[in-house]
Amino acid sequence: MARVRLSVAERREELLRAAVAQIEVRGVAAVRIADVASALGVSNALVLYHFSTKEKLVAAAFAYAAEDDLAHLSKLLGRRTTAQRRLRSAVRWYAPTGQAKGWRLWIEGWAAAPREPALREVTQDLDKRWKAAIAEVIAEGVAAGEFRCPDPMGAALRLTALLDGLAVQITSYAGAVSRARAQEWVDEALARELGLTEVPATQQQ
Repeated sequence: MARVRLSVAERREELLRAAVAQIEVRGVAAVRIADVASALGVSNALVLYHFSTKEKLVAAAFAYAAEDDLAHLSKLLGRRTTAQRRLRSAVRWYAPTGQAKGWRLWIEGWAAAPREPALREVTQDLDKRWKAAIAEVIAEGVAAGEFRCPDPMGAALRLTALLDGLAVQITSYAGAVSRARAQEWVDEALARELGLTEVPATQQQ
């Protein structure tokens, strides 16, 4: 059966989706151009036409995944509700106990980044943009009198460090930390960083 002819943009997106899936299964070090090509039933030459090296394909795949995550984050933080509700929704989605996908992918990226300059640039950019978005909402909550937080960026750094660390534990080491305990720690950290005395049950979702 003949393949449908795709535009350049459509073909690139198809290749990037396949690359993300292959990286999640095989890891950055082991994935090959041939794996991506085989998954789509295309030639290695076609993949190399769009991405001249494996390194460029991997970096582009992470950038593609990052933009998808950031778009969802922006949607959560842009809702017309209190800063506390927006922030809690974003943190609960991003936490390893939430609905965010691809933690295995990002752990792979962090591990490979020190040896892959292009990949390091992508993961570092995602990290900065995520922290900046969280810090901005914390600052909005402070301005509105919802939070007591003298250092929104510091709070964002500490919260994301906790979330990233828990993601490694839960994803890499089965049983190291229960999901219930991890969520409890996240809620406690969020309340502490925002100067809240408790976590209201009605605000937890």
